[in-house]
Amino acid sequence: MAHFERIRDVISGPMSPDIIQQRTKAGWQMVSIEWRRELPDSETPSEGAFDEDIPYGLRISGDGLRLEVDPAENRALMLMMDLLGQDFPYSAIVSDLNEKGFRTRSGQPWNRVSVFNMMPRLIEAGPRIFHSEEWKASQPSRRDR
Repeated sequence: MAHFERIRDVISGPMSPDIIQQRTKAGWQMVSIEWRRELPDSETPSEGAFDEDIPYGLRISGDGLRLEVDPAENRALMLMMDLLGQDFPYSAIVSDLNEKGFRTRSGQPWNRVSVFNMMPRLIEAGPRIFHSEEWKASQPSRRDR
């Protein structure tokens, strides 16, 4: 099995093609680029606005004061967690999600990348999911295993 090393370069000025060439010559492969920009005044959130993404599986409550579980998204998370726990490949998880009518938050069908991108959210939500009555009810009893 191949072993990989990862590093992260923090760029403090304009990106130089020399950095990419140096890393490539040393055997590194570029796997990600993260972009950021300063928002123009016309796009700056208003004072007190929530400027972070709401985690998948949650939504803003009716009173607007807290986050609450989004039932449909929570079921999608539970299905992903269940299938990953059974060691299903991403392609099978994608097929199952789409066949059961689940969609990403943007309304698109699931794909392997979108399921993979849910991994940090599944790790974060796992303890809550595993202790929920809905999860416990969906799992076969230990005697059946």
